Amino acid sequence: MTQSPNPISLFHDWMAEAEKSEPNDPNAMSLATATKDGVPSVRMVLLKGVDERGFVFYTNLNSRKAGELAENSNVGLCLHWKSLRKQVRVEGAVERVSDEEADAYFQSRARVSRIGAWASRQSQEMEGRFELEKRVAEYTAKFGVGEIPRPDFWGGFLVRPRAIEFWSDQKFRLHDRIVYKMTDEGWQTTRLFP
Repeated sequence: MTQSPNPISLFHDWMAEAEKSEPNDPNAMSLATATKDGVPSVRMVLLKGVDERGFVFYTNLNSRKAGELAENSNVGLCLHWKSLRKQVRVEGAVERVSDEEADAYFQSRARVSRIGAWASRQSQEMEGRFELEKRVAEYTAKFGVGEIPRPDFWGGFLVRPRAIEFWSDQKFRLHDRIVYKMTDEGWQTTRLFP
């Protein structure tokens, strides 16, 4: 694996490669959170942006994950691309994206997804599928053909990375592993044994 001075540039290269080879959702990543007491939870979310600040995803702010992020801002991310035999792990802390950034992304979503954001009481119990379908119908009628504003209970999180590990599968399990750690001087790299 070629070492780059900037892990974000390397990530963009790997993501571009994944977008060509992964059959579904190359931007799918596991998000690990924990309660204030350290009880872990992990689920898949979609990566919606990467820049020098870090990694962005969006969610219902009343969801379990958002509640855990409010209690404990430390998270782990993992993107695994089976077709490439590569993965990237990220450790960092989250902060909310600006309302302007969340609004812009929300308006880029498909109309049905925007209605779904209003209709879903994410992570809460429901009687059955009909309850969700009924709420989707209610919000479809409410917004008609007009604009659908971003709900105040829906937003984004930016993961500011402290460490980013790039892992590449190699023959005989002699894998390549490079870790980038953020220091006061910038990114420092280390190679790890497989």
